[in-house]
Amino acid sequence: MSDESRTPPPSAPPRVAIVGFGYVGACLGAALTERGVPVLGIDVDAGRVATVNAGEAPFSEPGLAEAMARAHDRGILEATTDMSRVSEAEVVLLCVGTPLDRDFAPDTQQIRAAAHELAPHLSNGQLVILKSTAPPGTTEEILAPILREGAGRKDRELLLAFCPERLAEGSALEELRTIPVVVGGVDATSRDAARSFWEESLGIETIAVRSARTAEMVKLADNQWIDLNIALANELARLSERVGVDVLEVIAAANSLPKGQHHVNILSPSMGVGGSCLTKDPWFVHRMALDAGLELRLPAAGRRVNDDMPLYAVDRIRQGLQASGRSLGDSRVAVLGLAFKSNTGDCRFSPTQPAIEALERECAELTLYDPLVTPGDAGQISSIPLSTTIEEAVRGADCIAFFTGHDAFRHVPLERFATLAPRSLIMDGRMYFSNEAIERMGELGLGFIGIGR
Repeated sequence: MSDESRTPPPSAPPRVAIVGFGYVGACLGAALTERGVPVLGIDVDAGRVATVNAGEAPFSEPGLAEAMARAHDRGILEATTDMSRVSEAEVVLLCVGTPLDRDFAPDTQQIRAAAHELAPHLSNGQLVILKSTAPPGTTEEILAPILREGAGRKDRELLLAFCPERLAEGSALEELRTIPVVVGGVDATSRDAARSFWEESLGIETIAVRSARTAEMVKLADNQWIDLNIALANELARLSERVGVDVLEVIAAANSLPKGQHHVNILSPSMGVGGSCLTKDPWFVHRMALDAGLELRLPAAGRRVNDDMPLYAVDRIRQGLQASGRSLGDSRVAVLGLAFKSNTGDCRFSPTQPAIEALERECAELTLYDPLVTPGDAGQISSIPLSTTIEEAVRGADCIAFFTGHDAFRHVPLERFATLAPRSLIMDGRMYFSNEAIERMGELGLGFIGIGR
């Protein structure tokens, strides 16, 4: 296809190819189609491709299924395993994974492999935007040479930029419409082309930075801050428990202090941190510093604090049961929530796994329930089959442990838990029950323990 035949009329949206139609790619595709942008998803997973082509969402995310069904009905969303079809697009978004290797260094093999496969099919003037989390220098030093050389050509004139993915599961589609997109190009022309694409296609504000390298660092800075902030909250929670205060009350009051252009903003403690970003990006920073001749203490410290929290949650269960004259070894524990985050079904690197493994070793009987997690994904966490209903899971339990704060759990009245599991201990790992709810538990004969409460 020639450059001229691919250029759309001024009023027509560009056709976008998204290479890697996983969670990020699917959400981006859905958001773009909601704005009328035609999207071609390219993925090696034939089952995922078939799901998208059937008008169904391959992942659980609020609003995603409805958006993809609408796009399918309008004929502006298609998926394929054929990489050569990137030639049909004006803009290519690269959304493949960058896991950690055995040495806690970023593994860019998926970026390299995708680049080698798509390079022969690119044409001069196409805009390629890398969205995968990557260490600074990836776009300019790894991706650019592969794409520009392509099928033996070193003079390829591509527009190449990096724009970090900064979505939170459970609110991804809303955030795609509201959170500014950081844009860094390998040159000014690429940067400006990427800015125009996001502003026109998503109607979103952009923040231009000096280089792709700078944009790559932004994502790592964001996630390093989040992980350290949660680690601070978790340390405060453990201290608050020892000195007899409620950490949520402490944090709420502390966050009222103006500081600089904003306020103190301590996040909430929980029974652990999970997902594919916060569990690895601080290690990216740590390894990047070592490679630069620096030893940074904070990335590893924050990771260790947060990695300790699942077993701290089990310790809290043990303490709560002992305070009521029971032992963990003689108790039936019902765990509500396996996903790493509330209101999602994503079990990747979930902190619930080490906690559940510890409970399996110690308690007399363990039941698991999560209405958003598929049986297949639950198998990543434990071989114990999921209970089919919340009633089945909690009936007769000595402890009901809320490891995620799904809205579905909030819809169950406390009176129902008291009926199904009289005198049970409620463990709050991520629900953040109000003081009024905790008082009501006492009135119903239920015990309560939390993270720093």
